[in-house]
Amino acid sequence: MTSTSLPDSLIATLPGSSYTDPGTFAQEQERIFETMWICALRSSDLAKPGAFRTVEVGRESILLTRARDNSIRAFFNVCRHRGAKLCTEEAGEVKRAFQCPYHAWTYDLTGKLVAAPNLTKMPDVSRTEYGLASAATHEWLGYVWVCLAENPPPFEDVVQDVVARLGDTESIEHYDMENLEVGKRIVYDVKANWKLIVENFMECYHCATIHPELTEVLPEFADGYAAQYYVGHGAEFGAQVKGFTIDGSEGLDRIPGVSEAQDRRYYAITVRPQVFINLVPDHVIFHRMYPVAADRTIVECDWLYLKHVVESSKDVSRSVELFDRVNRQDFDACERCQPAMSSRLYAKGGVLVPSEHHIGEFHDWVQERLGAGQSQ
Repeated sequence: MTSTSLPDSLIATLPGSSYTDPGTFAQEQERIFETMWICALRSSDLAKPGAFRTVEVGRESILLTRARDNSIRAFFNVCRHRGAKLCTEEAGEVKRAFQCPYHAWTYDLTGKLVAAPNLTKMPDVSRTEYGLASAATHEWLGYVWVCLAENPPPFEDVVQDVVARLGDTESIEHYDMENLEVGKRIVYDVKANWKLIVENFMECYHCATIHPELTEVLPEFADGYAAQYYVGHGAEFGAQVKGFTIDGSEGLDRIPGVSEAQDRRYYAITVRPQVFINLVPDHVIFHRMYPVAADRTIVECDWLYLKHVVESSKDVSRSVELFDRVNRQDFDACERCQPAMSSRLYAKGGVLVPSEHHIGEFHDWVQERLGAGQSQ
């Protein structure tokens, strides 16, 4: 990636076309989002058997539901008869089965074909073989992850992104994310390429410029080095800061498992290709991205708190407002960059300064996933 014409302090970014070309985006959908483990939803979003939600994974609509045995199943949202979209709603609940609105082919919560007009007159039609096509699922950190690959990679690949950032898995287990509850969820529609959002989250060279509230709480971020630039490092709260809130005031009840070394610190983790995890002593902020076009990405963000904090309706607004502002400031910056990606000036890309060099590893990873034939 490094150009011989650049000073040693700078390395090249991806070319502008990487952020605008529909062909490149289609390759990313096929070779990244449709082959890797993708975080689809919070397990609690499917509260009981029959609850369902549809999620876009790559170019596919995926139907997730909780079966009678309490397991979570994922299916391609496509009727096996003539290809009609089975569920058009984003979320809902069925009593026993999903019925296609076109010809009434009906599938139970395990995906098995259980009814269809004149099905009894077709004894050679296998109820299992012509059931819904399934996708692999895995539950981790209180979320459901889906993989569309015929032979999914080991889920350990996902866990390794956390290990690479924190140094071990125990550090994230201290936050007991499976047992936290969603206190707030905000969905952002960002008019920018998904890679711009990842790159922005990975660095803090911009923090002093656009994040005054964040650098007030985390003073070291004003120096331009993001916490995830260093393995195992958590950014320390300012001396006068009491909590990870918009005004630095006292936060909520601390998560019991958080160690003394993790107290009063912020950790950020990028889990490729579409998850950001932010850890602070009293809550977790969990982002997941769904790229829908080369220049548009849906980002769903959960604020997770201890169960009793949510159930008692404690005021979480000060902690939500801090990172909601950070999100909006970041997404505004990404949207400011997106139009320039098609500029002739950016045809060969831009540059990364030393505190951003780790983004170069992300670019290399993307190029590797797309294949060595892609030119930079």
